[in-house]
Amino acid sequence: MAILTDAKQLIQIEYMKCLVVIFILIFSVSKLFGQNPAQNIITYDIDNFWEAYDKIITTKDSVKQYEYLNKTFIEKGSPGLKAIMEARSYTAESYIDAINNYPLFWNSIRPNTLKAIEFAEYINADIDKIRKIYPSLKPSKIYFTIGAFRTPGTTLDGMVLIGSEIAMADENTVVSEFSNRMGYLKTYFKTNPIKNVSFGNTHEYVHTQQKTTIGDNLLAQSVLEGVAEFVAVLGTGKASTAPAIGYGRKHENQVRDKFSIQMFNSFTGFWLYNDAENEFNNIRDLGYYVGYAICEKYYAKVIDKQQAIKKMIELDYNNEIALGKFVDESGYFNTPIRKLKKRFNKNRPTVIKLLQFKNGDKNVNPNLNELTIEFSQPIDECCRSFELGELGQDNLLKIKKFVGFSADKKSVTFEIELKPNQHYQIIVGSGFRSNNTDNISLRPYLIDFKTAIKQQ
Repeated sequence: MAILTDAKQLIQIEYMKCLVVIFILIFSVSKLFGQNPAQNIITYDIDNFWEAYDKIITTKDSVKQYEYLNKTFIEKGSPGLKAIMEARSYTAESYIDAINNYPLFWNSIRPNTLKAIEFAEYINADIDKIRKIYPSLKPSKIYFTIGAFRTPGTTLDGMVLIGSEIAMADENTVVSEFSNRMGYLKTYFKTNPIKNVSFGNTHEYVHTQQKTTIGDNLLAQSVLEGVAEFVAVLGTGKASTAPAIGYGRKHENQVRDKFSIQMFNSFTGFWLYNDAENEFNNIRDLGYYVGYAICEKYYAKVIDKQQAIKKMIELDYNNEIALGKFVDESGYFNTPIRKLKKRFNKNRPTVIKLLQFKNGDKNVNPNLNELTIEFSQPIDECCRSFELGELGQDNLLKIKKFVGFSADKKSVTFEIELKPNQHYQIIVGSGFRSNNTDNISLRPYLIDFKTAIKQQ
């Protein structure tokens, strides 16, 4: 019996050893694949870019340059590279032009971009802080890649996409080769963006959690951006470095009043994503401030803070009723959203008539080669847009050439191309806007007509 008992004990000991080994293996694998701070930070696009770059600058042969770029960088690209190329319409030509035109810039930015992996620990720490205030946080991959000067960071399909050539610049990055058109980068680089890489990634990470990735008007897009900025600030405890936030706080009434006039525009104007001149010292991205301020006021009023964060992130920003309720509950505007929308619609420019024929005519002369659209008020020459009617591409009115605006800017003429016995449609879009400081978008107008069976 003693021998048997000893055998059982040996078996039990070996069994326990196996369990320990299995546990260690599982723990090690989880550390390797589940808990590694850098596992969701992908940076190999940067190494591939510099390998391609070193080859490209050895030759002036454009065929070889494109070959090096495609084989070494684009074809080996991560899903993040492909996504940022799609999101910002980058092409091989975009990269080749950037490489050839700005050699001093690339030499100066290179050391910074190679530090990308060093930020992994800090980024993951900040993301963990966001998880504490929003436990439903879903995993997302962050791709440090190289673009061609169109974004420091964006998101697509749940991925965070970092344009390292902008996001990792600093005050020492050489900008002497940049034209005036790229002046915004000169200003941006002076703020040492590399110091804010972790915070910027956190902002973009919040975007991957939101239901909507783009708003359908200025208000929706500004709240969407404001939520990401507010949650990043609240979660990490870091102050926003966006100049718009500081400026907005000091000029709250003026910014709010102007925004309330334009917030239902289908375009974002100077409020977001550009350096257009404006009455606020040309401060860019003031829409971020407005969205941030709305969130800040809403959060201060709500008792259940975690539920407030959840509501902000999961809000459908393109649901007019839900968004309006959220904004009204914040108390940011002194007037309810529905009244502000009514005022906006009342002040919108409209199409009054077509000069050459009546809209809806079923017997339009197919020999006509011009169309003049008359408006209720002067229209800004800067912008215009057209959209498909419900009959689609097959029935789209073909506009051959822009002729010009009238002297009073209340009409615009285009060359058109017609055929007999055809049904045509085109929507005069909301890209047209009033030619005044309010800059309000046109109420969309469907042009719908048929041409005569025979040439007249």
